[in-house]
Amino acid sequence: MTGTILITGAGTGFGKEVALRLAAAGHEVIAGVEAVAQVAAVRAEARERGARLRVEKLDVTDQGDREAAWEWDVEVLLNNAGVSEGGSTVDIPAERLRRQFEVNVFGPVLLTQGFARRMAARRSGRIVFMSSVAGLTVDPFTGAYAGSKHAVEAFADALDQELAEFGVTVATINPGPFLTGFNDTMFETWKSWRDDPAQRLFDYERLAFPHEQYDPEPVFERTVAVLLGEEDRYRNLLPEEMEADTRAQVDGQWERRTNDGRRPELVTKAYEIEPGTPVS
Repeated sequence: MTGTILITGAGTGFGKEVALRLAAAGHEVIAGVEAVAQVAAVRAEARERGARLRVEKLDVTDQGDREAAWEWDVEVLLNNAGVSEGGSTVDIPAERLRRQFEVNVFGPVLLTQGFARRMAARRSGRIVFMSSVAGLTVDPFTGAYAGSKHAVEAFADALDQELAEFGVTVATINPGPFLTGFNDTMFETWKSWRDDPAQRLFDYERLAFPHEQYDPEPVFERTVAVLLGEEDRYRNLLPEEMEADTRAQVDGQWERRTNDGRRPELVTKAYEIEPGTPVS
């Protein structure tokens, strides 16, 4: 039986579903949610599914919340909390860039520090980062999000090497485009920018997430397996059918040349695709 599992960002999406599934299966799970308003809703959903789930307010960017969480006896940590800021690197306002990294990088890494020390002291533990295929490759209009996930990949890799001798394992989950609403919402964040629209390079009313999206079931299944130690791969890219193409994209950077002045295919696709388009 795995010890207590803490999942951050468990108020929505991957985190909530994984927390509910593990709790329903009888595991000790703490669902960390960003806002107090989410606590009652997640608890109610857990009751509906017959799951005994502990739900706690845990904003990973809040030092007080992090310190309170370090008092919990956690054996497995899933750093799942995250946000996605869409838009051209030229256009995204400074405060939104900073927020992207505070939530996706600094908060999770600082939270991990406290738990990692305790895990190292007892010579056991597992730390898992919900990264992304965007931690390995980059699309147009996702530079801020991909940049944060590339940073997550670096910290996870370093931790895996640093904590090995202390009996602590590290792994990443790298979802591709899954239809949870997360990707489409990324292309709507511009609506709350405090900037001068006339200065933007792009008209964001005309752009959408430039990929067809998959059913998220494989992510739920693999994440559960990684958290329980049933899967020992360090990197878990999903769906598996994307792995070959992702490897090719990463390797292709060595032969890449400067652009020829023509609009790339994915920029064109962002103008043409409908939001929430599923993989056929």
